[in-house]
Amino acid sequence: MTTLTLSSDELVRRAKARIESLTAEDAVALLDDPGTRFVDLRDVRELQREGTVPGALHCPRGMLEFWVDPDSPYHKEAFDTGQRFVLFCALGHRSALATQQLVEMGFGPVCDIEGGFKAWREAGGAVDKKD
Repeated sequence: MTTLTLSSDELVRRAKARIESLTAEDAVALLDDPGTRFVDLRDVRELQREGTVPGALHCPRGMLEFWVDPDSPYHKEAFDTGQRFVLFCALGHRSALATQQLVEMGFGPVCDIEGGFKAWREAGGAVDKKD
């Protein structure tokens, strides 16, 4: 058995201490804000199974840093809008780590949704079902 010196839970806890997180209710209130762009970091199978936030940009977690970096051959102009980016995943763990990474890169404004897409749905947030 592998003995880790730092658990994934501790990594997430440390990330959350360094980033801005929105409550699901506050995030739902921003859905129609033209200055806000939601970014879904979940796997495509999660989107197909559960749907997503309407209008959210899907960015696979493994590509995020490359898509935001203007010097990367994988850069996506969708991240050049100057909007506030609200990242989310299923429960808020991946998005907390991703938000911290983007903050460290100097990208922003960026935050995540506390509790992720699960909390979004529980707060009555609209869901766009994917076929």
